[in-house]
Amino acid sequence: MAEATTGANGDGEIVTVNFRVTQSFLDEIDSTRQGRGFNSRSEFIRYTLRNATEFPAFDRDELIALLQAEEDIREGRTVSADEAREQFGTDRDE
Repeated sequence: MAEATTGANGDGEIVTVNFRVTQSFLDEIDSTRQGRGFNSRSEFIRYTLRNATEFPAFDRDELIALLQAEEDIREGRTVSADEAREQFGTDRDE
């Protein structure tokens, strides 16, 4: 479905990569790529993957911590900022 170049190793060989997504996700991809001016899905996916590879926003441990924090919020395992200050003995003015 999507094509990607292997430009990272400099040989320029073009390979085909196939993957499956839901129709609703594909609709989001198409909407986003059209809104950002990409001519094709392949062009948009190559750009997005290259960008994610060169400039990763999070590493695996950070993503796991974010998922755990989200679960803690959903499960009510959080405290207010004031409760945290009291628990850890910090003062707002310090």
